[in-house]
Amino acid sequence: MTEKFSADDIRKSVVDNDIRFLRLAFTDINGTLKAVEVPNSQLEKVLSNDIRFDGSSIDGFVRLEESDMVLYPDFSTWSVLPWTDSQGGKIGSLICSVHMTDGQAFDGDPRNNLKRVIKQMKEMGFSAFDIGFEAEFHLLKLDEDGNWTTEVPDHASYFDLTSNDESASCRRDIVETLESIGFEVEAAHHEVGDGQQEIDFKFDDALTTADRVQMFKMIVREIAKKHGLYATFMAKPLQGQAGNGMHTNMSLFRGFKNAFYDQSNQYHLSDTALYFLNGILEHARAITAVGNPTVNSYKRLIPGFEAPVYISWASKNRSPMVRVPSAEEVNTRLEMRSADPTANPYLLLAACLTAGLAGIKEEKMPMDPIDCNLFEMSEEERNKLGIKPLPSTLHNALKAFKKDQLIQDSLGEHLTQSFISSKELEWSQYTQTVSAWERNRYMGY
Repeated sequence: MTEKFSADDIRKSVVDNDIRFLRLAFTDINGTLKAVEVPNSQLEKVLSNDIRFDGSSIDGFVRLEESDMVLYPDFSTWSVLPWTDSQGGKIGSLICSVHMTDGQAFDGDPRNNLKRVIKQMKEMGFSAFDIGFEAEFHLLKLDEDGNWTTEVPDHASYFDLTSNDESASCRRDIVETLESIGFEVEAAHHEVGDGQQEIDFKFDDALTTADRVQMFKMIVREIAKKHGLYATFMAKPLQGQAGNGMHTNMSLFRGFKNAFYDQSNQYHLSDTALYFLNGILEHARAITAVGNPTVNSYKRLIPGFEAPVYISWASKNRSPMVRVPSAEEVNTRLEMRSADPTANPYLLLAACLTAGLAGIKEEKMPMDPIDCNLFEMSEEERNKLGIKPLPSTLHNALKAFKKDQLIQDSLGEHLTQSFISSKELEWSQYTQTVSAWERNRYMGY
């Protein structure tokens, strides 16, 4: 579990580290990390939940007439950022939940919503929803004006040893930076695509892991910039190359016991795990809208690049949506391979947990696991096995989301409406855009 800090610990850290500014971070509907920065003279107001901001200009928050909001920092997220301001002072960081001025938790805050769903989980007798994210990203070169390009700093492949190129140097710097602020990095390596990287940090409870993936993205971007590179978590930044996934490893715990483990069952999965899995599969199309929330996400969910396309599960087979990795008792888990790192992690985990808990309540077993390559099966063979496709566009995923009341409930009414509005606008803007491909293909007509 994450380290606990008291208000006094934070006061001492501010003095000991010569912290000049405090960064109070929170997340909007689209998963973008926002922040309010205040000087250290405001420390006591920060610690007593007395920093206000105007929420009317934040995507998915509130209307102008109810714009005043308050930040409630989570002391356990305290970290000293490993860079300085222009005067040489350090910056301290806290991740916050958003509240109304009367102290009520704001239900349009994705972090508050995940806490609400975790509370429902605990009411069912589970103690923790443990999560391990594997968020992939690309490093790209900058042009002479400092703008991103589609040129990559390397042409290495999966697990290639590239000790001297700029990607490897940047990746090592990211790892050291993450460790300096309390991350336990378990692995770092080059991924399949040119310029593509993966850095995995230790699993933890859902809220902690969602907080960390937000910090992880921020650190990756900052360190890449230091190396004269641009880091992107876009699902499919380069045509013809592997896309960026965010494999989501999930386990439920009762106390210190992994509720997904049963040595006597096939794959060592308990009935609880299989029921949870069925919930994920039954609501997969709606979950996809949350886990793959951009137009570009669906350029990754295509055959040929190891990303899943069909709703199914397996043990060693990597083509289905959910895989069960081989693991000892405490690490027994379900690995959902469909989500990508453009997803809002708080919304994604709320949707997955809600679907899984519904599956446990229903006590229905999932379809049989798939032990062959789904991409080599005919459509007729897949239909006989009851294997349905994931949505092929954001538009289709949104249609599935709007039909699935359970997944809407996982976000709550405010976030659901904000999410639908945001994504419908995105799709509308996309459909009105004329691309270079279209001009090249159709200008001669």
